[in-house]
Amino acid sequence: MTGRAVLLVLAGLVLVVAWPGWTSFWLWALLSALLVALDVVLAPSPRRVRVERSPLPAVRLGEPRETELLVTNTGGRRVRGVLRDAWVPSAGARSSRHRLDLPAGERRRFTTVLVPNRRGDRLSDRVTLRCAGPLGLAARQRSAPVPGRLRVLPPFASRKHLPSRLARLRELDGRSSVQHRGQGTEFDSLREYVDGDDVRSIDWRASARRQAVVVRTWRPERDRRVLLVVDTSRTSAARLAGPGDPRDPAGAGVPAAVAVRLDAQIEAALLTAALAARAGDRVDLVAHDRRVRARVRGGTRGDLLPSLVEALAPLEPSLVEADWDAVATEVRTTARQRSLVVLLTALDSSVLDSGLLAVLEQLATRHTVVLAAVDDPALTRLARGRSDAEAVYTAAAAEAATAERDRTARLLARLGVEVVHADPEGLAPALADRYLALKAAGRL
Repeated sequence: MTGRAVLLVLAGLVLVVAWPGWTSFWLWALLSALLVALDVVLAPSPRRVRVERSPLPAVRLGEPRETELLVTNTGGRRVRGVLRDAWVPSAGARSSRHRLDLPAGERRRFTTVLVPNRRGDRLSDRVTLRCAGPLGLAARQRSAPVPGRLRVLPPFASRKHLPSRLARLRELDGRSSVQHRGQGTEFDSLREYVDGDDVRSIDWRASARRQAVVVRTWRPERDRRVLLVVDTSRTSAARLAGPGDPRDPAGAGVPAAVAVRLDAQIEAALLTAALAARAGDRVDLVAHDRRVRARVRGGTRGDLLPSLVEALAPLEPSLVEADWDAVATEVRTTARQRSLVVLLTALDSSVLDSGLLAVLEQLATRHTVVLAAVDDPALTRLARGRSDAEAVYTAAAAEAATAERDRTARLLARLGVEVVHADPEGLAPALADRYLALKAAGRL
């Protein structure tokens, strides 16, 4: 039924007022019903309309993407009405309703703009066709699935920090390597023997050619292996305060894309991977909770970042406890040589009590281990509250949580684990800076 049908029924009030009685009422009701039924019979069938969807390329979170429907009228009558292209709410469909006026045998394209607000695969729902009759009193309607999938990639907003870190990396590579005696990891050059040099470093062939005793010098190897472990267990589902968040009415400046801890972890992993790949390191990634959710083996510098983005895009937090023993097994299987292992998880004493502490202690004996964690900006704001008694108690709780986090960080530092923690926007550059510091210190 359309609005015209309602107006037609209301127009019958004039007849009822002019000729009061049940006879005039039933006559007008019967006439209205006949006209509506006639309009339904004369309306073209929506089954005569074929709808196809064009494939959708991937898009970064927050960027618009147009999806096209190709609508063909296979019947012999003109089709007028409305077409609705429905998507899940997180796809951010705009202007999803389209006026339909399609002559017989013709084909038209209808475009719906999507601005997704969540990462992952955003799916279409149904396409609804409403074909109106010639009188406009009623229409025939049909809904049918027209499959569509939009892969929404992480925004990688932290790439703005990449140029400055690459400049520091070039400065680091441009420095002259410190030569040292004895066995190193990477050959540097030859020089003449001096008293105190290890005789095992003498290059006898080069000495014979030069008619003088020369020794090899070595430098620490700079191109190493980096393993990024992203925790997708229940702790990664924690929501962080941001604009519009009830815990942060003033707006702490957290980007809307960072809604949960996992999104901030992904941003930090992408920036570190991009930087390490430019440095020539081999980068692997594993996303894990109780099982492996995503895995990327180190490839060439050109295809590493696209592979990471594609693998991380559909990740969602799992409301389960992480199996840290399985994570340790995965690390030992993937990184057989000494590597930089970056674990992106929560800096929480409850997480350590679930088995992470023992795992970190084991890994730190074989690898350089960095634990990167996201701080909730709401804690800083709540700790400043002094407006009333409730705010004071809340501030005390926030201070206690912050103190517990700092104690946990000091405990891990005593075990030889590097700890990096910052707010959602600051974690990615902070982790990149720690990577550069370790590289400058020759610990990679």
